Amino acid sequence: MSALPDFDAWLREATVLGERLATAARTLGALGDVDVGTAPRDAIYTDGKVTLWRYRSVAKPSGQPPLLIVYAMVNRPYVLDLQPDRSLIRGLLREGVDVWLLDWGTPDRADRWTTLDEYVCGHVHRAIRRLRDEHGAADLLGVCQGGTLSLCYAALEPANVRRLITMVTPVDFHTPENLLSKWARELDVDRLVDTLGNVPGELLNATFLALLPFRLTAGKYAGLADDANDSQALANFLRMEQWIFDSPDQPGEAFRAFVSQFFQRNALVAGSLDLDGRRVDLTRVTMPVLNVYATRDHLVPPSASRPLARLVGSRDYREMAFPGGHIGIYVSARAAALPQTLATWLSEGA
Repeated sequence: MSALPDFDAWLREATVLGERLATAARTLGALGDVDVGTAPRDAIYTDGKVTLWRYRSVAKPSGQPPLLIVYAMVNRPYVLDLQPDRSLIRGLLREGVDVWLLDWGTPDRADRWTTLDEYVCGHVHRAIRRLRDEHGAADLLGVCQGGTLSLCYAALEPANVRRLITMVTPVDFHTPENLLSKWARELDVDRLVDTLGNVPGELLNATFLALLPFRLTAGKYAGLADDANDSQALANFLRMEQWIFDSPDQPGEAFRAFVSQFFQRNALVAGSLDLDGRRVDLTRVTMPVLNVYATRDHLVPPSASRPLARLVGSRDYREMAFPGGHIGIYVSARAAALPQTLATWLSEGA
């Protein structure tokens, strides 16, 4: 006969958990606003809603070409500089890398008709051209959706990119593990965009959270009990919460094209994507490529990134497996060594 549950012990544990959560809530309430994206930088130019930033050097310059970071359009890029002690951008700066960032800003109704072609062949191209005009060459780091856009640009303008890094970048959108893609393939994106115009950031946020509903909601908040008396850990929690729920609206036509071409038609693998009247052929990506993927990524599983190896034309293609998740690759303790790894790889071609 099995033993009866110890309800008294369960009640004691529940009481302690409740007390710790109450303490965490009080500490959170006393923290006030938190700062994010604080690495010093200068706006080089603004092009509509888009801003090209250059970060100020903190170490002796490496002498290699500048690095342009292209982040996803669906989130804010300050996750790359979320907190001073865990910042990909600050880490690269300490390694002597000249870091630039293309910030998509906050699209509004005026951007409803801006096409994906304009973002890739317009905004990315103009930023790369600015770096090349000033420094003679440019490297490119594309992150998540920004990596997909960077691949497209590198295929269209291979002579303009010296070295290419793709980080947690979806390439094959039809792999079995890609739950987000399975959902997107069933989406009537034409009706969505025709009805809403720009796609609300809140809608995309709800979609991302629904991929792992317990871990990304109740489970996450229950974990606050462990940090109830650690104000620094709770401040970092607030920084992450601010980033998660700070999703800009998506420009309608660009969103339509991205969902239909990549998620639904798998156009990079099929070789069927045209931008600005030109075919995007990944065999034209002939510069050295470093493809960094996260082994526990629930948004871009490794199976979605690794097919890049057989699609690019580069003779110098390398992969790096990061032991973590889609966000941990920027902000976890393990990510501290990543900037040095990237900087070392970039310096090989200097």
